Amino acid sequence: MKIIIKHLILFLAILKGCSVWAHEIRPAYLQITQLDEQNYQVLWKVPTMGDMVLKIYPEFDSGFKLSENGLAKPAIESVINNYLLTGNSELSGSSLTIVNLKKTMVDVLVSITYLNGENTTLMLHPKTPSAILPGKTSKWQVVQSYTILGVEHIWFGIDHLLFVLALIIITKGFKKIIKTITAFTLAHSITLSLAVLGYANLPGPPVEAVIALSIVFLAYEMVKLHHGKPSLTAQKPWLVAFSFGLLHGFGFAGALTEVGLPQSEIPLALAFFNIGVELGQIVFVIAVSAILYVLAFKKDWPLIAKKVPAYAIGTLAAFWTIERVIGFWS
Repeated sequence: MKIIIKHLILFLAILKGCSVWAHEIRPAYLQITQLDEQNYQVLWKVPTMGDMVLKIYPEFDSGFKLSENGLAKPAIESVINNYLLTGNSELSGSSLTIVNLKKTMVDVLVSITYLNGENTTLMLHPKTPSAILPGKTSKWQVVQSYTILGVEHIWFGIDHLLFVLALIIITKGFKKIIKTITAFTLAHSITLSLAVLGYANLPGPPVEAVIALSIVFLAYEMVKLHHGKPSLTAQKPWLVAFSFGLLHGFGFAGALTEVGLPQSEIPLALAFFNIGVELGQIVFVIAVSAILYVLAFKKDWPLIAKKVPAYAIGTLAAFWTIERVIGFWS
């Protein structure tokens, strides 16, 4: 009995840990808006992991003073801090450091709007937590920053990856997999663009819950396939991928909206965020396809072994679904 309880506790701990990783590790966001020659409004959004708030903060040159401008406010998977930055010299050309960033796995997107309307965007990483602030962002900086954001979003978005993994396992034939992933890509690109540009919108919590439920559905389809029963996903994977892809696009949009877009380069940033998502997805599909190809050489896998991925994916997705539904009232 004690052994069973220990294993149950371990399993619940694993599920709890996975729930933190169900969403990607979202970047921190530092928005700086110049108010006049000496003052800047600063918004500092720090991501949270469960109940833990990352202990990172911005540090400017000694000629600038950062003072609190209101209480910190909790937001979805983050905490928002407002500051007033004051200095006698120009911000462009000065240095910025994110303290303790080296101790994390989080990137920081920095967006600055100057009094003359010029915008600058740059990305800081754990390996490069400091930078000299430019006066104006080049298009290449926007391309680079938002492509990286897109790649990180899909690689750290475990729920999105599990959905793609289940699709690949169910779909037989490389050409069919390509068509299926293309349908998924097209669908989430449509809703991502519509949502970010303000033409369509769905509340985040229900979207996240139904995304988890879509993975449960695919896990069920995998089990049916192993028992030789008709499966909608096996017969028309592109239709299932496109239908649920529309929903996943709203999930992608929620993450991008939280980070923000440079107002002068919205189409460019949106396009390359989407390209980044696709690049990350392509790498994942190739890696999984290669692993499945190697495993296919052993054709005498017992049925229970074939069912393991379906039950593992389904159990985890069911846990996420319940957790996210309960979150509606928390």
